[in-house]
Parts: sequence; C-alpha cells; structure tokens
Amino acid sequence: MSNKILVLPGDGIGIEIVAEAVKVLEYLRAEHGLNVEVEHGLIGGSAYDEYATPLPDQTMTMAKQADAILLGAVGGTKWESLDISVRPEKGLLGIRSGLELFANLRPAILYPQLAAASTLKPEVVSGLDIMIVRELTGGIYFGQPRGVRMLENGERQGFNTLVYSETEIERIGRVAFETAMKRDKRLCSVDKANVLECTELWREVMNGLAADYPEVELSHMYVDNAAMQLVRAPKQFDVMVTTNMFGDILSDAAAMLTGSIGMLPSASLDINSKGMYEPIHGSAPDIAGKRPGPAHGGYHVGRFTAGGYGCNG
Repeated sequence: MSNKILVLPGDGIGIEIVAEAVKVLEYLRAEHGLNVEVEHGLIGGSAYDEYATPLPDQTMTMAKQADAILLGAVGGTKWESLDISVRPEKGLLGIRSGLELFANLRPAILYPQLAAASTLKPEVVSGLDIMIVRELTGGIYFGQPRGVRMLENGERQGFNTLVYSETEIERIGRVAFETAMKRDKRLCSVDKANVLECTELWREVMNGLAADYPEVELSHMYVDNAAMQLVRAPKQFDVMVTTNMFGDILSDAAAMLTGSIGMLPSASLDINSKGMYEPIHGSAPDIAGKRPGPAHGGYHVGRFTAGGYGCNG
C-alpha cells in the first residue's frame, strides 16, 4: 500500500516552491519506484478565497488520513483586513493543533555558498549549525482565556494566557534531549524564569529530565540574552529548546544568520513522528508570480526576509 502525502501549497511564493518540490516527488515515483500517492488541498488565504475559512474541513480530514504533509507558506497583504479569526495564519495554527504537531524542528545551517548573504561577519557565522526545537501546540498562542474585552471605564483591553502543563514541557523536552544525543550533546533551554512562573516550571521540568540524559550538557538562558547571544556568538549553540512564542522569534532570528529564511526547511512532528514538512518559510507576496529569468540568475535569497509575511508563525 502506498503512503499518502498531502500537498498544501498555501499562498504567495509557497505555491511556486511546493510545485517544484512535487516535481521531485513525481520524478522519484516514476524513475525510482517511490511508493507514494500525492493529494492536494487548500490552506491559508487560498482556502479562505475558496471556502471562506483558512482551514476547510476537507483539508483537515485529508491531513488526518495522510502519512505526511508538504506545506507551503501562508499569508499575505491581500488578507490583512480580515477578522483575526479567519486570517490565513489561523489555518496554520489549526492544523498544528488538530494533528497535535507539538514538536517543531527548525535547523539554521549556513551553507558555504550563502556565506556572503549573511549580514554578520564570516568568522561569526561560518560553519553555523543550530537546531531549534520549538514547542508548537501550547503556550500563549493557544492558551485560554484570550480575547479583547471592554473595561468598566470604556477602554478596550486585549489579553492572552501563557500556560504549560508538566506533560507538555516534558514531551518537548524529551524531543530536544533526544535530538541533542544525535548531535554534539549540548542543549540550551531558553525561558524567562526570572519573570514568568510558567517558564519557571519549564526550567524545573527540564532539569528533572536531565537525569535521564547524563551525556547531554544542559544549560539555561533567559530569552532576551539568547536573542543577544544568537547575534553575538551563534556558534556557541548546538540544540536549543523553548516555548512556542520564544521559538517563533528565535528560530526566525537564527534563520537570518544564514542569509535567508527562505532557504531553510522545518519539520513539525506528533508523538508518533508523523510530520508536516515545510521547504521554506515565508510567502513573500512581493515576489510571488515573478519567475526568475536568465538576467536575474534566480531569486535573490535576500528577498526571502522575515518581515510582514516573511515566516509562518
């Protein structure tokens, strides 16, 4: 029986990048007997245009039945004016939650050919190879209660809840420790334990897990310092593990050390390692549909930048 791959092109440049990735799958299937069956669905802005929702029921059904998912980027200026409940990014959060894809693996590798594209000095980033393990289905992005409420004085107030259970922290922690065991056996857990009780618990659980992985050197770092250290001396890191929001920010910062967020993939995994894979990060609506010609020599990697719609949240 063949394995099912669900292809979700998304929006912007994602549609074009995924189309090229599908060509590779088709070649492997035709020429090398790769036993896969490819299905297509909609997510994000393109899904909203068709079904008035960024995550149609049929897409979610196909995703649950698939063995793996290939996802392009979502979002774009076209959908900025929509209510937040139906913006393209809600489709992304919904599929992560619906499939329980709690572990996001975000590598930041500087390929020698792209060294000149980094804004940092070569001696700072040459040889860079970091793996960021981001918790993906908990934290402030999913915590309840949340919303915008009216205060007694007539002023509106926005609120979100940062919450993590021991179970959520432990399962992402184990993914991070196991990842470190396959690399240089160094793990830095990033939190804000000096201010946030939620991440004080995060640190306690990580320390508890360390006993099960005596070969791994565990360290801790506050998120503000981690952001500074990524720019100051990024090669000090091997594997980093952190919360959903901190991981969202730090993984994009780390990606740009390599010169382009658009050149780095990611994997989002469930407890059984079923995955959703992204070949790029960023819908780049400003260059979508502009195929590179001979005079351009290809897309300029610097155009795939983190800003506006430079990444998937």
